[in-house]
Amino acid sequence: MKVIICGAGQVGWQIARHLSRENNDVTVIDKDESLVRRISEVLDVSGVTGFASYPDVLERAGAKDADMIVAATFADEVNMVTCQVAHSMFDIPRKIARLRSQSYLDAIYSDLYRQDHMPIDVVISPEREVAKAAMRRLEVPAAFDTERFLDGGADLLGISLSDDCPVIDTPLRQLTELFSTLKAVVVGVQRNEKMFVPETTDQLFPGDQIYVISANSDVPRTLEIFGKTQKKGERAIVIGGGNVGLEVAQNLEKGESRMRVKLIERDRSIAESAADALERTIVLHGDGLDMELLEEANIEKTDVLLAVTDDDKTNLLSCARAKAMGCPLVIALVNDPSLASLMGPLGIDAFINPRTTTVSSILRHIRHGRIRAVYSVGDAEAEVIEAQVMGTSAIAGKTIRDVDWPEGSKVGMVEKNGVLNVPRGDTKLEEGDTLVVFALAADVSRVEKLFQVSLDFF
Repeated sequence: MKVIICGAGQVGWQIARHLSRENNDVTVIDKDESLVRRISEVLDVSGVTGFASYPDVLERAGAKDADMIVAATFADEVNMVTCQVAHSMFDIPRKIARLRSQSYLDAIYSDLYRQDHMPIDVVISPEREVAKAAMRRLEVPAAFDTERFLDGGADLLGISLSDDCPVIDTPLRQLTELFSTLKAVVVGVQRNEKMFVPETTDQLFPGDQIYVISANSDVPRTLEIFGKTQKKGERAIVIGGGNVGLEVAQNLEKGESRMRVKLIERDRSIAESAADALERTIVLHGDGLDMELLEEANIEKTDVLLAVTDDDKTNLLSCARAKAMGCPLVIALVNDPSLASLMGPLGIDAFINPRTTTVSSILRHIRHGRIRAVYSVGDAEAEVIEAQVMGTSAIAGKTIRDVDWPEGSKVGMVEKNGVLNVPRGDTKLEEGDTLVVFALAADVSRVEKLFQVSLDFF
């Protein structure tokens, strides 16, 4: 597949890294020559310097025979015009645009993106994706990472194991025997900064960060088995009143739990806009690092604090301060994944990586075959893939043990006719079944090939 990626920033870089690793023909466009040079040197991609919306620049990037264009520059208008030019001048079949402005995303203006208006096939909003990720963290506060699969029927849970975890030093095979009715599978382990797929003979140790695929109905029991308690909060503080913070506060207002929310914003005009847009949320003007302001917001009686400003250091330090002042659950928005290592020392319970959420959302619309969903784990160390078995795919009609799965992959759940099943060696994979598979980055392309069909479903 030939793909043009517009924008060599964090999102464009990660998409290019994923796709080039899978032997796609990738060209990256950016107006910054140094970024283009760097991405061309480090990744197996071509680079073109220039404005992505210019027809001659797109032509140099090979737009005449491109299968897809991903417009992920920092400017909404450039992304929109790029898709229009890609459609009108080069007839590129698939066009994805990243849009930030909430005005462009309002549902009442959705007709704007029709083929005869502004022909964009998929619109991705980083802020909305991040807000959704924040809400998922709040739904499962005991997990440091979580994502939904199988139409909400199964969850990926990231769980940090502590010394009091009741199943420490227990082989995974024994866990399966002890909890035979539990629909949950440990698919990945991060230990000493290394990610691996565990064998049935492997044991779990304190300090491990594990990834579990669990049926949604079994999430509370799964967390309990690994030493975590599930507690729903009633009071929340959101630091940052921009697009992300506002979306989170609005979702909390509308949620079933009807949480009492306070929002702290340093910029007066943004705070005033947030106050106008929110109904029940109390908006405070000030710095989220201000101890007196946190005390005024009753931080010691707050169940959860979410720091979602556009500054990583502010988010991390706000969470650390809130934790020290008695807040039991703190969640930080962190753009730089290398800062995730500070979570433990600072006492931060969970973090949200905007790049990961946005990249995962875009990748969901790029994959071959019947790939229905993709979620990037850690710093792109692994992916969780939801894929449907087609009649002509390589695995159709085989049992799980007979499929040549890559060593760095593991099936976490199988859905048959709407019923979730824990995968067994003798589980037969039939047309229409949907699998959730955990795969290390190096093995993603091999897993995807197993689901590819003789016809091109792209």
